[in-house]
Amino acid sequence: MNEEAPRTPEEAPPAVDADTMVGISPEIVARIRGAVEAGSLDRVEEIAQELHAADFADLLQELTPEERRLVIAVARHVIDPETLNHLDDAMRTEVIELMGPREFAQAVTELETDDAVEILGDLDEDDTRRILEAMPAEDRAVLEQGLTYPEDSAGRLMQRDLVALPRHWTVGEAIDYLRAKDDLPKDFYDLFIVDPMHKPIGQVPLSRAIRNRRTVKLTDIMDVEFRAIPAEMDQESAAHLFRQYGIVSAPVVDESGRLLGVITVDDVVHVIEEEAEEDLLGIVGVSETDFHAPVGETAWRRVRWLVVTLCNSAIAATVISQFEATIEQIVALAVLMPIVAAMGGNAGVQVITVTIRALATRDLQPRGSAVRRLILKELLVGAINGIVFAAIVGTVAGFWFGSAALGAVLAGAMIFNMVWAGMAGTIIPITLARLGIDPATGAGPFLTTTTDVLGFFSFLGLATLFLL
Repeated sequence: MNEEAPRTPEEAPPAVDADTMVGISPEIVARIRGAVEAGSLDRVEEIAQELHAADFADLLQELTPEERRLVIAVARHVIDPETLNHLDDAMRTEVIELMGPREFAQAVTELETDDAVEILGDLDEDDTRRILEAMPAEDRAVLEQGLTYPEDSAGRLMQRDLVALPRHWTVGEAIDYLRAKDDLPKDFYDLFIVDPMHKPIGQVPLSRAIRNRRTVKLTDIMDVEFRAIPAEMDQESAAHLFRQYGIVSAPVVDESGRLLGVITVDDVVHVIEEEAEEDLLGIVGVSETDFHAPVGETAWRRVRWLVVTLCNSAIAATVISQFEATIEQIVALAVLMPIVAAMGGNAGVQVITVTIRALATRDLQPRGSAVRRLILKELLVGAINGIVFAAIVGTVAGFWFGSAALGAVLAGAMIFNMVWAGMAGTIIPITLARLGIDPATGAGPFLTTTTDVLGFFSFLGLATLFLL
């Protein structure tokens, strides 16, 4: 057996840079801009046609409004409809205006039903109505029915194109049917076996069907312990089922158990990413569309969070004002106050982030026995960190201002606030989850208020008791 001679460095394949494998490169953006400036419309169309749908979406978002308008006008007839899936809401609205309702509607009808419903559901009512009116009646009816399901539900997430087969068929009959049928789904992983009432009774992975003989009955090789997802189920709960049980595709059923559609793992990946992004952005009160949204719209969205922050600051200022006399006598307190509040706030954010993630991934149930263990753990962590940093800042403050008593007061307030941050960082999001409120959007302001107010109160209160 001959062994292949090792390659010399000159013959070795070049190393692949992972950063160049994903997304639009600066070189392509420069090429398209050069073609636009030179008025080379054929070159613009050629470059656009070469790009993957996701990369073309990235390209549009890199261009200026004027460049975007020209590129879409030139390349609109070669744009892959899948591009619409990769645009954020603000950019998609702009593309509607550039393409026009009829052309946009034509692109939407070429998408899978789940993607089309998601796009229409993200538009405002006027744009949705205009797009639907420009569609053929059959396509419009399917999408309108999909839009009747609650937002972020399995009914919105499912695609209606699937393969459902009768229970009496064999593997051979199924394969012949698949070969003869022209309108199969673009991608599918399972064959759903249904009874005469069109209720799923099992599913056969496509790979298993291919490996069996033609005479084998589908009911002999089907999985009967499948998980049918109600159309009204929240998409986050559906995604949890996929993650928990390693599901590739799952049937979606109505209230009577009839098969409506299918959710596939690629849709679930998008949901997991979307939910994680919403939780992350919600903690600081921003939106995923802020990057591309107009200035006025972005500013208005952030006003609500800033108003809450202003109210928190007003409450903290009120607490500080109650100790005005103490601060006048010991000016060093004004210098040290922010340390207590900032350390408590940052410690609380760490705890609250871990807790929200655990709630989102179902590792923690709001009413489970793990709640007590988590609270106790974070109390102990807060106490340990509080003692460590109390020793550091207390010692520094004592030497800085020449007062061991002042250092001790600062240390005591630090321990108290960091212990409270550990407890509040768990109790607040868990309580909000029990009340049916999204902890990602509501926990942050509550935590900030309590750590600031209690931090100032404990520090100034201890100073009043022991230093005056």
